[in-house]
Order: sequence, then structure tokens, then C-alpha cells
Amino acid sequence: MRIALGQIDMGFEEKEKTMALCSQLMAEAKEKGVDLVVFPEMTLTGFTMQPEIYGENRKDSKSIAFFKEEAKKNGVAVCFGLPVHEDGVSTNHCVIFDENGEQLADYGKIHPFSFGAESEHYIGCSELQFCEVKGVPLSPFICYDLRFPEPFQVASEKSKIITVIANWPTPRREHWMTLLKARAIENQCFIIGVNRSGEGGGLSYIGDSMAVSPTGDVLAHVEGGNGLTIVDINPGEVDAYRQSFPLKADRKPELYHSLWKKHHAE
Repeated sequence: MRIALGQIDMGFEEKEKTMALCSQLMAEAKEKGVDLVVFPEMTLTGFTMQPEIYGENRKDSKSIAFFKEEAKKNGVAVCFGLPVHEDGVSTNHCVIFDENGEQLADYGKIHPFSFGAESEHYIGCSELQFCEVKGVPLSPFICYDLRFPEPFQVASEKSKIITVIANWPTPRREHWMTLLKARAIENQCFIIGVNRSGEGGGLSYIGDSMAVSPTGDVLAHVEGGNGLTIVDINPGEVDAYRQSFPLKADRKPELYHSLWKKHHAE
């Protein structure tokens, strides 16, 4: 399976400008035989705290219509992020279309970034998403979710690839890279982390988009700039590694849950 890490500098709250860049990269992905392009969190706007202005209703979303058409036109699946504002409520989403423009997943970020005031503008969601891209099971997450390992364990019971789209600032770049590798190792699956680059909303982003194997090996790493970084993965490596080193067979989720209930109550 050929995956492109679509690291971009989308500026800040400049949808039209970023659409042109994404369209160019989708065309490039087609030329290079890519199966799936993964773009950063809030792909066309950057990390906006004005969802009332830049958020969209999914029923008539310009962003969703754009990426749907790009997927169909180029025959390439796409994973992208957008702020959603519906009925006075704002949520942060990751949407996946297949190569025919059919929607496969619509994930709402579970953990708004309270340290960065995201929780003052967006509410957290409470559902995981599972889909198949080219027959390979995949689950999406968004940025700050990466710091919370429990949902990743649940997702990796079914999924061989987990994507994490982000607007993760440069000062905490070591956390981002370390946690991507940790999530891959502990879940024994491929982790595709795609961050933005450049400047936006008063913050600096180096990128550090990465693809990590089930054994924790870094298959691709790009620091700054715009463009596609392409990695070829073999999803069969997930099953092979889990069979050779059956880590998950030794997990005790029921015990962990009971311990949490017991000690949290205390």
C-alpha cells in the first residue's frame, strides 16, 4: 500500500489558497501511484479558534465537496481535517474518502486541547471510527488524542493502520515524535502521523510528519516544507509481527478497567 504524507503550510484561515495547494498535491499523488494521501488537522484553515466563522455544516461543506471531487478526479483516497459548526456546536473532524469519492469515515476529535484553549471553542466527541482503504483496516485520530493511549488500544484491535493528523507546535516536537513511535510499538500497527509546517495563529510548526512500522522503525520522516513524502507499507507485517510477538494476548483490559474504577472511586 502506497501512502503519501501530505505535510503542508496552510497558512492560517486561508481556505482558497490551501485548496490550490492540496489540488496540486492530489494530482502529484495520482502520478506517483499513491493509494492514500493524509493531510494535517484542519487542513484548509489551520488550527482556528473561530469555528463560528470557519467551521462548516457537513451537509453543505465546501471543504468536503472539494476533497470528494479531488478523490474522484485523481482516483486517490484522501484523509483530511476540518472544523465543523452545526446547530451552534463546534467539533474537530477527520474525514476519509476512498478513490471514488465515497465517504469511509468521519471521526470527531475526542480530546480538545484544553491547554491551547481548543476546549473553549470545540466539544469533545465520543466515538471511534473504523474503515477500510484498499481493503486495509484503518482508524483516524487527531493531534492531542495522541497523548491518550487507551483509545489507540481499542482501535488497534481491528485496525492495522492508525492515522494521526495534527497541528502540533515546534516546542513540543520531541513529544510528538516519541509518542508516534510509542503508539506504534505498543499497538503493533502502522502509525501515520501528519503534521503541518510553517507559521499560523502565532505558532510555529516544523512538521516532523512520520510513518512508523509496527516494530517502531521510522519509515519516513520529513521536517519542514510543503509536499508529499511517500512510503510503501505491507499491512501483512502487522499480522506477522503480532503472531511472532503476541503482546496483545497478554493484555488484561477488564482488570485495567476494574482497577481504574476501584482507585478512581477512592
